[in-house]
Amino acid sequence: MTRFGIALPGGGGVPLAPSGLADAARNIEAAGFSSAWTFDAIGRGSLLPDPLSALAIAGTVTQQIELGTGILQVPLRNAVELAQRVLTTHLTSGGRLRLGVGSGSTAGDFAALGLDFASRFRVLDESLATMRRLWAGERVGQASLAPVWPAAAGGPPILIGSWAGSRWIVRAARDFDGWVGSGARSTWGLLRQGIVRFRELGGKRAVVTNVVVDLDQTAPSPAGLDDPFDLKCPPEVARERLHHLCELGFDDVVLVVRRHDAAYLKELHALAVSAR
Repeated sequence: MTRFGIALPGGGGVPLAPSGLADAARNIEAAGFSSAWTFDAIGRGSLLPDPLSALAIAGTVTQQIELGTGILQVPLRNAVELAQRVLTTHLTSGGRLRLGVGSGSTAGDFAALGLDFASRFRVLDESLATMRRLWAGERVGQASLAPVWPAAAGGPPILIGSWAGSRWIVRAARDFDGWVGSGARSTWGLLRQGIVRFRELGGKRAVVTNVVVDLDQTAPSPAGLDDPFDLKCPPEVARERLHHLCELGFDDVVLVVRRHDAAYLKELHALAVSAR
């Protein structure tokens, strides 16, 4: 059965109050959603909360929901420092972190940090290997995180963000714990191709993130094979679109909303579960 999650607030130039992340996380869980997620961008002219810090906050004010990154650009960080931060978030959330990772697809993020964009795939591969070893208590070069806290030992499940035709979707199915596709950055057609390929490869968990919601639209956004997947449409059309993702077999759908108040999230959750 498809589960539904909500992206935590932040970004888009919208002011974020000091208690905004905690309040939103509480409301997401109280409304019945299964997960809360963060995104990752640096230096694009719009400030987003640090993904792991935001999820650590969410973890301290919730009890059951999973907490995911969709996705964290691993090559933007030092692998040893990132391994420590991931374990900290995994610990504070009681083991509920689901680490969606990727190479990054925006050269500007790398330029903002003075990093090489062309080497991102190699760095991703090397960094994931390093982090897994550190989480297991091994020494990597001069670095060790041992003894790893028992409650966080081994680190969180890793989900790979990739395009439908990428070799990384093969790795997601065979070497990691799942695949993350993007509604806003992909298309109706590519999401379908991606999950078909992922299942054929024996993949387990398939997540589609970044599904933008705007139910105030009177005319539905385009829904052709080459159009981004979104819910910029009236509620009855949104229900049909979510049902389409359920029929394709996605395990999780992550919605991006402009409001995180309790009443709105409860209404949205009722709409989402009615689409199953």
